[in-house]
Amino acid sequence: MRNNTVIFIVTLGVIGIRTTETGFVGIVPLVADAFNITVSHAGWTVGVFALGVAVSALFSPLLLTGIDRKKVMLLSLGVFAAGNIVSMFTSNFLVIVAARALPAFFHPVYISMAFTMAASSVKKEEAPKAVSKIFIGVSLGAVLGMPLAALIASEASFSMAMLFFAMINAGAFAATAFLVPSMPVTEKHSYGKQIAVLKKPALQHSLITFVLLNSGICGFLSYASDYLKTVTNISFRIISGILFVITVMNILGNIAAGKILVKNAAKSILIVPLLLAALYILLFMFGAFMYPVIAISLVFGILAGMIGNIGQYMVSSAASEAADFVNGLYLSSANLGVLIGTSVCGLFIPVMGIQYIVLGALLFLAASVALMLTGKHNAR
Repeated sequence: MRNNTVIFIVTLGVIGIRTTETGFVGIVPLVADAFNITVSHAGWTVGVFALGVAVSALFSPLLLTGIDRKKVMLLSLGVFAAGNIVSMFTSNFLVIVAARALPAFFHPVYISMAFTMAASSVKKEEAPKAVSKIFIGVSLGAVLGMPLAALIASEASFSMAMLFFAMINAGAFAATAFLVPSMPVTEKHSYGKQIAVLKKPALQHSLITFVLLNSGICGFLSYASDYLKTVTNISFRIISGILFVITVMNILGNIAAGKILVKNAAKSILIVPLLLAALYILLFMFGAFMYPVIAISLVFGILAGMIGNIGQYMVSSAASEAADFVNGLYLSSANLGVLIGTSVCGLFIPVMGIQYIVLGALLFLAASVALMLTGKHNAR
């Protein structure tokens, strides 16, 4: 019961952190209005955070691996809550940017630690199910962040949206302070020993494979709204509904991945990308028809959610002796996949047309499957 309570509270913290992270995506135009700046300048509130996570994920989890986990949780949640409170009261846009940059340092610390804690709270063979609960928090944070922040900011004010973020993080902080016991690190590995896992071929292989997998997801997803508007020819109202449903379906994918990775990890790691590739082929064939596209989007949401779990499983299994560090590498490789997938698939648009971003995404998936077939992934 104690482990379940701790995992629940940690998941609550993940929701709070992810809500703060993704919420700004939905209110960039409102940020521009609130601070009397251009939309492109307001976009720095999203870009600075994403860049901060991508860079800090390489080292921040490593730096804090020896500190009591409860203290790290409280520090991370406290920084997020404080950043939101500062954003609520300031009238200086540069202060907003700074208040986004500092929490970005603690984002990979908290999330990587959450993965590690969940996996270590159960038997090895049950770890994927426990980790899937953290992924549910990751997905829920995205589901709640954008629409709720946009609703509050548009109906009330930007400051009230910041208060909303602060209250979620403060709630998780209070639950952690009063209900989570002290969790000192009993076995601390030196920084050198943890960094040494980078020499392991299995870890290198897993990281590259996941970068390709996530590139295959984000190469399409980043341009999904334009694809649906141009190729499927549907309204933004329906598009927003489809994108919301895709995010909700991610949660089902997280749950399903936790179960199938327990039953047969090796087979699941290969089958899910192949199913996703088949789905892209169907999308290329029937992308102009609304109802098939809606059905394809539902399945895409589930498979995309599963890819996140699969990537974390591959990376963490390859170097379980440095769990926090490699989970940070997982987060960094996820962001790298977003960057590469978006950049490369975007090149198809001016040359061949928006419909061919599916081809770019397929190429990434094909490369990832080829790597899987030529290498071995460790299992817990």
